Order: sequence, then C-alpha cells, then structure tokens
Amino acid sequence: MVKSDLIARISEIYPFMSSKNVARLISIVLDEMINALSEGRRIELRGFGAFSIRQREEKLGRNPRTGEKVLVKAKKVTYFRMGKHLKSMINKRADT
Repeated sequence: MVKSDLIARISEIYPFMSSKNVARLISIVLDEMINALSEGRRIELRGFGAFSIRQREEKLGRNPRTGEKVLVKAKKVTYFRMGKHLKSMINKRADT
C-alpha cells in the first residue's frame, strides 16, 4: 500500500472528510513521526508496533563485484518491533 492508496481508503471509510483533508492529516502524522525519530525519540502505536533508532557501528565490508574491502561508516537506522495484535493478525491470515 502506498500513501495515495491509504488516502483513498480512508476517504472511502469517512466520506464526510475530503481527500485533501485526509491527505493533510496523514502528512501531519508522518511528519511528526519523522521529527520524533530524528530527535531520537521512540514511537509506540499500541497494537501496531514501535519504532526506534539504533546505532550501527563502523565496520569493514566487501564490494560484491570486486571483493575489495571497504569501510562502511557508522550510521543510525530505524528499527521496527511489531506489536502483538499486528503479529497475530498477520499469522491468522497466513494460516487461512
């Protein structure tokens, strides 16, 4: 699902809200999530999951084409831990 699919789906469920307002609302929510993560804060959406930032240390890697050793710089990455409800819904659908 892409952002435009989400906007269309929410607009179908809530016909009293214009697509423009739904798009604005989704953009605000995503921007706030990005701001929180960029500040190093954790985001928890009960039943869905939690987003946090983890630090990856500098390491020695290899160029897959040449086999040459390259230094991979330290970086921050987003980590997502799935919530119990989401996990059970996914597994329920996988079983059917």
